[in-house]
Amino acid sequence: MSARIADKAALDKRRTRARYARSAKPIVITLCSGTGCLAARSDSLADRFEAEIRRQGLSPRVAIRRTGCFGFCERGPIVVLSPPDVCYLRVQASDVEEIVRRTVREGEIVERLLYQDEDGVPIQSVDDIPFYRRQHRLLLDANTRIDPRSLDDYIAIGGYQALAQVLERMSPDQVVDLVKKSGLRGRGGGGFPTGRKWESTRQAKGDPKYVLVNGDEGDPGAYMDRSLLEGNPHRVLEGLLIGAYAIGAHQGYIYVRQEYPLAVQNVQIAIDHACEAGLLGRNILNSGFDFDVKVHRGAGAFVSGESTALMRAIEGFVGEPRPKYVHTSDHGLWGKPSALNNVETWANVPLIVSMGLDAYRALGTDNSKGTKIFSLVGKVRNTGLVEVPMGISLREIVEDIGGGVPGGKALKAVQTGGPSGGFLPASQLHLPVDFDALVAAGSMMGSGGLIVMDEDTCIVDTTRYYVDFLAHESCGQCVPCREGLRQMRKVLDDLASGRGKPSDLDLLEELSELLETASLCALGQTAPNLVRSALRYFRAEFEAHAAGRRCPALVCKDLFTYDIDPKLCPGCMVCQPVCPTDAILGTRKVKGRKRHILVEVCGLLLGVSVTPANVQDRDGAVALVRHAHTAFPTIQKILVDGAYIGQVIDAVQASTGISVEVTKRNEQTKAFVPVPKRWAVERTFGWIGRYRRTSKDYERYCATEEYVFKWVMAAILLRRLRPGPAAMSGRLQMRRAA
Repeated sequence: MSARIADKAALDKRRTRARYARSAKPIVITLCSGTGCLAARSDSLADRFEAEIRRQGLSPRVAIRRTGCFGFCERGPIVVLSPPDVCYLRVQASDVEEIVRRTVREGEIVERLLYQDEDGVPIQSVDDIPFYRRQHRLLLDANTRIDPRSLDDYIAIGGYQALAQVLERMSPDQVVDLVKKSGLRGRGGGGFPTGRKWESTRQAKGDPKYVLVNGDEGDPGAYMDRSLLEGNPHRVLEGLLIGAYAIGAHQGYIYVRQEYPLAVQNVQIAIDHACEAGLLGRNILNSGFDFDVKVHRGAGAFVSGESTALMRAIEGFVGEPRPKYVHTSDHGLWGKPSALNNVETWANVPLIVSMGLDAYRALGTDNSKGTKIFSLVGKVRNTGLVEVPMGISLREIVEDIGGGVPGGKALKAVQTGGPSGGFLPASQLHLPVDFDALVAAGSMMGSGGLIVMDEDTCIVDTTRYYVDFLAHESCGQCVPCREGLRQMRKVLDDLASGRGKPSDLDLLEELSELLETASLCALGQTAPNLVRSALRYFRAEFEAHAAGRRCPALVCKDLFTYDIDPKLCPGCMVCQPVCPTDAILGTRKVKGRKRHILVEVCGLLLGVSVTPANVQDRDGAVALVRHAHTAFPTIQKILVDGAYIGQVIDAVQASTGISVEVTKRNEQTKAFVPVPKRWAVERTFGWIGRYRRTSKDYERYCATEEYVFKWVMAAILLRRLRPGPAAMSGRLQMRRAA
C-alpha cells in the first residue's frame, strides 16, 4: 500500500522519488498496450521481451513499460526503445530476440521494422514519422510515456500538480473563471462552453451537487475517450477533481460502457490507487476538500450517451432520455445540480491550469480553443488516433497525417461527427476543424469520428447504414424518432434495391424536418444531418438510384450485374469447374468456333472478368493480385490453379495479406482440395502444351496481348499462369447489365 500524500510538499517528494525510479535503468522498452495492440497480441509480446531480457542478462539495464494507445493503430504492435529513440512497427514475437540482441545489446537498428516514407526511406524516430510529426499531442503524448496502472508514473510527469495548485492558491470562483476564459468547449459533440456549464451548476440551488464523466462513446469507428481512459485515467480523475472543487461537488461518477473492459479496469485501478494515496476521499492534500468517485458500467445503448439518459441509467432506471424542461445543471442526477462532460473535456482541465491561460488560448481559433482528438479511419493509408490543434484543415488531417486515399482512388467524402454528423465532399476539405465551421457546412465535429470515403463508396448505401444504426438505437419513447427513422430507413432501402422513385427524395426532406423539430432528444434531432448533407452534396447519386435504377459506385447489388466481355473471353471454360455457385454456363466451342461463356446472375457472384496478360515474374504477380483485391475488397482467399512457383505464392501472400492455396477440384465431391505446388506446375505446363497444339491463333494472339485468365468470384480469385517474358499487363473489365 502506497504512503498517503498529505500535502503539496509530500506530492513534490513523491514526484522526485518517482522520477528517480524511472531513471534507474538506462534503457526503456515501451510497448503499446491499448485495445488495438492487445488484439494483435502485444501482451504476449511484452512477456517475450521480459523473458529475452532475462535470458541475455540485461535485466539490470533494461526496463519494460506497457503503456496506453500510441495512436498509430494501423501499424501495431508498436515498440519504442530509448535510447536510441527508435520506433519499431508491426513487431511480432519472432522479432523479439533480434531486437534485444541487435538494438539493445549492440546498438544496431533493425531497418525492416522501421516506418518507411513514400520514397522507401526508413525513419527511426517517432517524432519524424509524418503521422506523428504533423500532430500536436497535448493529451495523447502521456499515453506513450506512462504505465496507466502506475500512480507514480503519472506523478513523475507532473500528475496532480495542477490539482495541488488549484487547492492551494485558487478559490472555486477563480477556477470557474479560468475555464471560462480558456474557451474550452465540450468535446462530446455539442461544443457547449465548459466554463458556463460549471458556473450554472455552481450557482444552482440544491445540494449535493454532482460531477459526471461521459465515457459512453458509441459512435461507429470512434475510440478517443476509450483510449484516454485506458492510457491515462489519472488525468481524467485530476480534471474531475478540479471541476468538483470549482462546482462544489463531493461525489462524482464515471460512466463507461461495459464493452470497454480495459478502460473499466484501468479506471478502477486508478481510483483505488488515488484513494490509497489520499488523492481521493477526505481532506485531499490537507485542503479540507472531500471527494469520492464511482465507476458506473453502462449497458452499451447508444442513446445512453445523452445526458438525461445517462443520469437515469446511473439512478438505476432504463437509460432513456427525458424532456429537458429544466437543464441538468439545475435538475440532474437524483434531481440535483449536475455537471456532465465527456472524457476528453475533463482531461483538458489539468492542462489549462498547468500550461497557463495564454499558452492554452494560443492554440485553436477564436471560438474553438485547444486541440481535438479524432479517430481517423476508413479509406485512408494511416488510420488511428490523431490530435490536432483546432483550426487545422480537413485536408491536412486526411492527406498530410493520414497519407491520403490508397490505391490511386479519388477521395469522395469525409464523414464527421458520427451518426449525428454529415458528409463533406472533397471540395470542402479546405474547411477548418472548428465547431462553427463544420456546422455551417452541414456537418458537426461531434465526439471526433472522422471516416474517409473513396470513389467506390456509395453515399446512398452509407446513409442507409447510419440511419439503420440510429433506428436500432432509438429508445422508442417518442413517435417522431421511432417511426420517422423507420420510414427513413424504408425509403433508403427502396432506393438501394431499385424500388425507389424521384419523389422519395422529397419525402426524405420532409422526414428530416419532422425528426429535427419533434424528436424528444438529440438522437432524433440530429439524425437528419446525415441525410440532408448527403442530399445537399450528392443529390445526383440519389437521383441515379431513384430515376436511373443504377448505383454509380457499383455497391448496391440489386442495381447491377456482372457478365463476361465476349471480346476478351476465348471460351476455354477454365472458369466453369471452379465457380462456387455454378453460375457460369456455356460450351467450349460451337460449330468449330469459340463461344463466350454465359453468366447466370446470382447474389454470390461478386465479379467475373477475363483479361489477356502474362505473369511469370514476382512483381507482376503481386501487382495483379493487389489490383484485383483493391477492386473487390471482399476477397479473402486466392485459390491458385496454375504454374505459380513458390516464391511468387509467398510474395503474393506477404504483400496482400490474403491467404494463398494451390488447389484442384475433386470431381466427385465438387470440393477444392490443396495440392502440392509441384503438381500444379506440372499440370499447367501440360495444359499449356495442349493449348499450344490445338490453338492455331495462339502465337499471333500472344504476340499482341499477354495471356492469363483473371476471375473474381464470391471471394475467390482463380489464376492460371503461363511461362513467358517477365512482364504483366491487364485490367479488370466490368459491364453493368441494362
